[in-house]
Amino acid sequence: MSIIRSATAADAPAVDAVLRACFPRDAEAQLVQRLAIDGDLVLVLVAEDAGAVVGMIAASRMHVTADTREVRGVAIAPLAVMREARGDGVGEALLAAAIAHLRSAGVELGFVLGDPGYYGRFGFDAATARGFDSPYAGDHLMGIRLNDGPCVHAPGVATHAPAFAALGEGA
Repeated sequence: MSIIRSATAADAPAVDAVLRACFPRDAEAQLVQRLAIDGDLVLVLVAEDAGAVVGMIAASRMHVTADTREVRGVAIAPLAVMREARGDGVGEALLAAAIAHLRSAGVELGFVLGDPGYYGRFGFDAATARGFDSPYAGDHLMGIRLNDGPCVHAPGVATHAPAFAALGEGA
């Protein structure tokens, strides 16, 4: 059983290794490094099993407006689990812990870019993200309301941190 905890500076090499092992390119590892350098990371959680980091999830600041109102929003990405730990609920535990942490921090909206079947189980849906102008708009951009407040379904803009722009380079 994995322990989910906040990442520390000492975890940076292990987080980097997990990202490089889980994705075919180094883009996600470089994304997390750039988000950290830019000060845009708001959350990094790791899953630890027998003293080894076997998974991670990050959340970063976004600039989100809904009908001209500033909305506290984050991008929840990347989520990575080592092959040997997959199928044991590690990804689900990381995502559930991230959602709980972001809710308690007062974040209003979370966005993911991924599989609707997977993220839909946690309350993410494309309908929540629709209406927000984003270069990632489409069925795979999903949102989740994390806290009650003024309606955030009004037309608006959802802009990821600048580090995300590099993901498209070299793809």
